[in-house]
Amino acid sequence: MNPEFWQEKWQNPQPGFHQAKPNQLLVSYFKSLSLVPASRVFVPLCGKSIDMLWLAEQGYDVIGSELIDSAVQQFFSENNIEMSITKHPKNESMNIYQGQYAGRLIQIFAGDIFELSPTDVGTIDAVYDRAALVAMPDKAPTHLRRQYVQQVIKLTQTAPQLLLNFALNAPAMDEATRLSRQQGGPPFVVSDDAIYGYYQEAYQVEFLGQDAFEPTDRLINQAWRLINQS
Repeated sequence: MNPEFWQEKWQNPQPGFHQAKPNQLLVSYFKSLSLVPASRVFVPLCGKSIDMLWLAEQGYDVIGSELIDSAVQQFFSENNIEMSITKHPKNESMNIYQGQYAGRLIQIFAGDIFELSPTDVGTIDAVYDRAALVAMPDKAPTHLRRQYVQQVIKLTQTAPQLLLNFALNAPAMDEATRLSRQQGGPPFVVSDDAIYGYYQEAYQVEFLGQDAFEPTDRLINQAWRLINQS
């Protein structure tokens, strides 16, 4: 993780990756996870996403992880949610923010996701990955994206996931731009083969669908469902 990079991004009150309304793929496909009311949903690298409000409105508790404290503070203040802040009992560099919205808990751990433990997040019934996998590079020697995949599996005990990803709309760009988008980021474009490679040992991997897009759109938003094979 690169705190300086993300700290700079969050100095903009409305960073380019922040959306002003709930993600349509979340609204369309989250029900495919078949959760019961009061389930606990983990949202890695949650930022200040209002998708968390939507999840709470559906009757779920939300447990988030976000590297940058200011993003978490903006989430609570901009949505007029009274919050409490406590230090992690074993990690002085991590703050825990907590509040209530629509009668449900929203709790966000501000710090490095790789420093969280299953005990920290508690029982998790599902994962909503809206922007985390695509934020991680997968270059040697660290292969951070692969580490992230395994960390979320460990934290959530292979809870089912709704995973959002980007695909390239190749006709909308020339070859140089296409190569740049394949190699650069964040957000990174993660191929279908890579998704299967990361997850198929632990999950049944299913492509659900994608947003409508214009011929000039370079990226296509896609949704995948990951279901525990056991």
